[in-house]
Amino acid sequence: MAILTPREIVVMFLGLGLLLGAARVLGEFAKSLRQPAVVGEIAAGVLLGPTLLGALAPSLSSFLFPPNGANALVLHGLATLSLVLFLLVAGIEVELSTVWRQGKAALGVGLSGILSPFCLGFFSAWTFPDLFGIGELADPVVFALFLGTALSISALPVIAKTLMDLNLYRSELGMIVVTSAVLNDLVGWTVFSMTIGMIAVPGGFGFSGIQGACFALGFAIVLVTAGRWLLDRLLPWLQARAGGPGGVLGFTLAFALVCGACAEWFGVHALFGSFLLGISLGDSVHLREHTRETIRQFVSFFFAPLFFATIGLQVNFVEHFDPFLTFVVLLIASVGKIVGCRVGARWTKVPNREAWAISFALNGRGAMEIILGLVALQYGVISQRLFVSLVIVALLTSMASGPAIQAVLRQRVLPRFVQYMSRQAFCGRLQAGDRWEAIRELSEIAAATAGLAPEAVEAAVTARERILPTGLGNGVAVPHARMDNLARPLVALGLSPSGIDFDAPDGEAAHAVFLVLVPRQDDGAALLIFADITKKFHDGRTTQKLLQAADFGQVLSILNVSGDALDTISQEKLP
Repeated sequence: MAILTPREIVVMFLGLGLLLGAARVLGEFAKSLRQPAVVGEIAAGVLLGPTLLGALAPSLSSFLFPPNGANALVLHGLATLSLVLFLLVAGIEVELSTVWRQGKAALGVGLSGILSPFCLGFFSAWTFPDLFGIGELADPVVFALFLGTALSISALPVIAKTLMDLNLYRSELGMIVVTSAVLNDLVGWTVFSMTIGMIAVPGGFGFSGIQGACFALGFAIVLVTAGRWLLDRLLPWLQARAGGPGGVLGFTLAFALVCGACAEWFGVHALFGSFLLGISLGDSVHLREHTRETIRQFVSFFFAPLFFATIGLQVNFVEHFDPFLTFVVLLIASVGKIVGCRVGARWTKVPNREAWAISFALNGRGAMEIILGLVALQYGVISQRLFVSLVIVALLTSMASGPAIQAVLRQRVLPRFVQYMSRQAFCGRLQAGDRWEAIRELSEIAAATAGLAPEAVEAAVTARERILPTGLGNGVAVPHARMDNLARPLVALGLSPSGIDFDAPDGEAAHAVFLVLVPRQDDGAALLIFADITKKFHDGRTTQKLLQAADFGQVLSILNVSGDALDTISQEKLP
């Protein structure tokens, strides 16, 4: 059995330590500037790779990150493992059932947001392959399919983080965006994996391109049908007997590696197998938010920074930077995605400003486009010149996404959620034992206050709750819905000293339940009310104060002095 020499072990630990440390530091710095962490993580690799360190101290760079030999294989193996696990987490974020439950709006936005940039990218690459940097080994059809897919995909993790930063993740707009991004990722990765399956890869298992693609498609169908059914029944047993979230994590990683091996065996990349497993696991109603968060953090704080930092080691970003190509790719990608998503949103009767916000949110490509580009580069489909352009476009669109949403939704005076509360819509002690009973109880109170039918209110709020739980964490939940025949927004509040499980990300029960009803066409007021509540309860202290309130007057007093004043919009953040 071959082993690493002491020198190789020193180089391995030193190189990985520097790479991971720089990625974490610069990633946190990027987050402090309200930018995606992936910007800083890739910058760490650029600084330690051939772009900077390799140019200033080539001998030191080759010592820390040898281009050949055992250490190069170790780094490549860890980067591949990190990529596979990152796609596992991305798959877990994809809840297939939400696509159907969200309905016409998400399907319309998702499909138009895929078709428009895909067609622009495909025909541009097919017509001008040399301009766009076709790889030396690439077939023109494969190259065109790749570029169309790369320009149509959205970065679900980056989009979700942007919405969380703006306190819009669990709002109705957030659900349309997330569901559309789910559809984008699902279609995009499937097309890309089938495209990779068409390439004859040296050292494979002898499957022809079409044969491998067919096997991979069959594997995908089995995994998201029978596999999803089996995981849904296995998960309760694992959570009860495997030691909680940590035990589920161990089994999940084992399943991901096996599925990755199967996908690689069929001739498509291993990441496709782990992505499919993530989809099958994430769609289970038995996978709690706390367990999701455990898996997400395990990957996000070690494997993801390591992978994105290794991207900077791949090429010299200065030497292969082409300003004109970067501009053309950015223009085609942004116009195709924004126009396509806006058309889909308006077609499904989404209000005008929200349609623009949805379009800008889905234009963020982030990690997904970078991963597609890296795999295509490794398979010889694209040139280093196009790879650098794709990385820059992915980072620029992700960085611009949040500010663009803020600009679209910005208005001079924000509605305060307390102005839509009333004594008639307040319950100081909920009798409910679960979230469905809480929704029924508050729906009756809200319906009586607004003059609506209680059954209609309960049905609308319950349908929205089934798409994605509305537990925010810190002891707060915000079930909500749009209603016909409602003149102005209404906020009903119910307090529960014992707590009600709304499946919040922190695993804590909700003690303050705000039921928010807004008119069908509210021009963005629902988003701002939702954001106001989210920021008001940024920690658990306000919730504890509410539980000690003796009457509705004290509740209003607490809510009016807790948190930051929101009478005028912050110039730093929407809410």
